[in-house]
Amino acid sequence: MISSPLKLGFLASRNGTSMRAIVNAARAGELSAEPRLMVSNNRKAAALEFAAERGVPSLVIPTQSDPEAADRALCSALEDAGVELVVLSGYLRRLGPRTLGRYRNRIINIHPGLLPAFGGEGMYGRRVHEAVVAAGVAESGATIHAVDEIYDHGPVIERRTVPVLPGDTAEALEARVAAMEPGFFIETLARIAAGELRLPD
Repeated sequence: MISSPLKLGFLASRNGTSMRAIVNAARAGELSAEPRLMVSNNRKAAALEFAAERGVPSLVIPTQSDPEAADRALCSALEDAGVELVVLSGYLRRLGPRTLGRYRNRIINIHPGLLPAFGGEGMYGRRVHEAVVAAGVAESGATIHAVDEIYDHGPVIERRTVPVLPGDTAEALEARVAAMEPGFFIETLARIAAGELRLPD
């Protein structure tokens, strides 16, 4: 059961762009949400400093040496913080079975392309936009989806499109999609908080 305000946890490996926008919206009263925890696998992640500046508790859980222990630690940390909905914000590690099981359909990610056509393992960042331009399609966009054991595979929650313009480069398309993503994520979370948009069961 997701309650309002949304009790959010964030996972970020680097800058945490979506996390920053969502936390700022919550702090400004534009989103009914409580940022409860920010976790990174990278102790040098800029997202950690941002979280500290905004008063969001943060934690570093390295994943490479012992993925099973990291999975247990992450799941426990999210539970202890009272997190109900987990937002991935550029988290560059596959989640473990304990966390995925405990938060089934309650971990969401934004993908910089339209799924399922432009997703899957290895399809991230500029690679997505290069594939879109190479495919010659008329539109791209972003997809917010629930996270499961397979990359970019979980149920789609919402999509938003942008046009692919004549002569577009991957860089130009990437910039257009990136400019749209934070507001799209915040609006989608606001609809979830208001009960207008249901998460998958």
